[in-house]
Parts: sequence; C-alpha cells; structure tokens
Amino acid sequence: MKKKFKLQDLDCANCAAKMEDAIKKLPGVQDATVSFMTQKLTIVAEDDRFDDIMKKVADVCAKVEPDCKILM
Repeated sequence: MKKKFKLQDLDCANCAAKMEDAIKKLPGVQDATVSFMTQKLTIVAEDDRFDDIMKKVADVCAKVEPDCKILM
C-alpha cells in the first residue's frame, strides 16, 4: 500500500534525510520518501501491518525531529 502524508514543523533537510533512512529500515517498509521542500512523507508498506508500521514511523519522526507531526 502506498500512502502520502503531510508533515508539520519539519525544520531541516538533514532531519528529513535522517527520517527517510530510518523509516526505510523498519520491517515491512518497502520504500519511503521524506521531502523537506514539500513537507510530505510518502510510504510504501505492507497492507496488513500498515497501522502498526505507521506507529513506528511516528516514533522515528519524533526521535529525529521532536516538533514534527505526521498529519493523517
């Protein structure tokens, strides 16, 4: 399943790159893109575990950029 999400308060391109790398390493994630310019997250992950994967993605984002929120 491929979904796009709006990011709020992503402050730097370096943080976006760190988030993208960490998200891609999560089990069940096939691909991920974090764009600082458009403030968007695109993720391709397993359908049956998507909600659990998104919880882990939110945790990763909070560790890298505590103020950043994923708008669902």
